[in-house]
This record gives sequence, C-alpha cells and structure tokens, in this order.
Amino acid sequence: MFHRNAPLTPTGRLRLARCVVEDRRPPRRAAKRFQGSHTTAARWADRYRGHGADGMHDRSSRPHHQPGHTPASRITNLPEQHT
Repeated sequence: MFHRNAPLTPTGRLRLARCVVEDRRPPRRAAKRFQGSHTTAARWADRYRGHGADGMHDRSSRPHHQPGHTPASRITNLPEQHT
C-alpha cells in the first residue's frame, strides 16, 4: 500500500529503478522521464539493488530502536505510585 500523496506507486518505482539499474540510464535521465528528482531515482535504484522488486513498497516510519524509552516494569509501577 502506498500513501495517497506519493508521486510514484510501487509499480512506478519499480519501473524507475529498472530504468536506472537494468537499462543503465543515468539517474538524472530516468528522473526526468518519470518526472522526479535524480536523488529519488538513485535512492529507488539502490533499494532495488538491495531488495529487488519487494523493496519498492513503503516502509514503516516507526523507529526500530528507542534507547531512551521507559522500561515496561517502570510503566506498570507508575499507577501504583500515584494513587
């Protein structure tokens, strides 16, 4: 699933990435063809190289790691302390 304001659908991203990777077009030329920026074209091409067609979908923006989060044991004790 892609968000509504995404300029490229996953299929469009795949076509853009293949244009750069498989057809060996420069990212600037591919970006112009797909009406995007060269940095976006390079980013999707890199993701295609690393993950293939499965990498063309949106990723979660949720952080993978939160070093400063409150431990679960502390959260369960908080209501007891405030009553």
